[in-house]
Amino acid sequence: MKYLEMAIDAAKSLGAEYADIRIHKTTSESIFLRNMSLKNTAQQEVFGYGVRVFKNGAWGFAHSNVFTDDAVTKTVNRAYELALQSGRLKYGDGLKLATERSYIDTYRTPFEIDPFQVPLSQKVELMMDVNKTLLNYNDIKQTLFLMECQKDEKLFASTLGTRLDLTTLLVEPMLRATAVTTKDSQSRSFREGGKAAGWEYIEQINWQEKAEKIAQEAIMKANADSLGEEEQRTLLLDPIHLSLTMHESVGHPTELDRVLGWEADFAGISFATPEKLGNFQYGSKLVNFIADNTLQGGLATAGYDDDGVPNQKWYIIKDGILKEYGTTRDTAPLLNLQMSRGCNRATSYFDFPINRIPNLYLQPGKQDLSPNDLIADTEDAVLIEGQGSFSIDQHRVNFQFGGDMFWEIKNGKKIRPLKKIIYKSNNPEFWNSVDAICDNRYFRTFGVTNCGKGQPGQRGRMTHGAALTRFRNIRVGGSQ
Repeated sequence: MKYLEMAIDAAKSLGAEYADIRIHKTTSESIFLRNMSLKNTAQQEVFGYGVRVFKNGAWGFAHSNVFTDDAVTKTVNRAYELALQSGRLKYGDGLKLATERSYIDTYRTPFEIDPFQVPLSQKVELMMDVNKTLLNYNDIKQTLFLMECQKDEKLFASTLGTRLDLTTLLVEPMLRATAVTTKDSQSRSFREGGKAAGWEYIEQINWQEKAEKIAQEAIMKANADSLGEEEQRTLLLDPIHLSLTMHESVGHPTELDRVLGWEADFAGISFATPEKLGNFQYGSKLVNFIADNTLQGGLATAGYDDDGVPNQKWYIIKDGILKEYGTTRDTAPLLNLQMSRGCNRATSYFDFPINRIPNLYLQPGKQDLSPNDLIADTEDAVLIEGQGSFSIDQHRVNFQFGGDMFWEIKNGKKIRPLKKIIYKSNNPEFWNSVDAICDNRYFRTFGVTNCGKGQPGQRGRMTHGAALTRFRNIRVGGSQ
């Protein structure tokens, strides 16, 4: 597109030290059913471009959705003027940009069926059938089914000579059933997050089986007992649950902008400060967290980030030791790093890219270990499946989490369902308590599509993963 070259030429003529333009179209669809009623459908297209200019150690950013020669030139000029003004207020010598080369490339999320080519009527019919299955159970009084699809198409150009054509696609279903019995009302969900894939992902799910499972477990949960007072207990945490736990207690604390205090007035800071790199025992020796923006099906897998840096794979935590952060071209030099890890992403064309969590997962255990083997090896524990409530402090140290389904483990067997349970812990107590992780055969992922960060707020996405993991001596008890 000619506007890419026009913007880059204009920025160079003004004297920009670096500049880029990101033409970005987002197409989204959401469908929401409650019981047998279609409550809402929404289809939206957001299309425009954002221009960044770097000058005198500071950024300027401007955006527009008007595609004319005059509008593009004015947008570049505005970004340049903002960079000059920002440079007057910079701290010290201002920012520097990590070294990067130029790329000419194309990336497409692999898919078989474009969800935007599937008729709305077909999608609604599937969702209605699933809700009907749930409501066949007398104690299921409410069902919710939400389906979201999103396609992002980007053209990127920079003064380095980079020219990128990137298209990503995601689909995300979420199903919930609420049971009401004489004892209580409780909900159970099928929720595995977003997947970088096409509609074929939805067709591969056995919806009849999923619906029956969550209906039965919602009823079990409503009739279940809770635990007594808080005690030190063993926890078995499933991959879907752990995806939220690692997001909050590992993902956010290792974003370098948060470590540097850039999010302090809004989302908080991090206890995982730079002097801890290479020596801080974040977890037990079994704990290895890998950042992997090349992960197949990962929501942060996009070929390149919004700095034009290629997707990469690296250790955040290795053998329990804090090794590295997620970085961008303007945060990496602050730790004397020469290269960015490619974690700069914006939600829409009108957003300035910020340091985001990469695809991040807990590496499975190296020894053969199935969930059944792990349960058989556990005398007394609580098994938590799925995600529930959570709370974590501004330093990402102290936290508490709930869940979606709970089971009591006694003498190596799952003996009964439980409900209303929370656990409390802190970094690094929690991750240092890990003493067993199931192997790669049982690794599962969860795609986060609603990670909130930034001012003004942006909605980021990334994928986490794990296998069933055991934690010892964690404070676990019943909640109200």
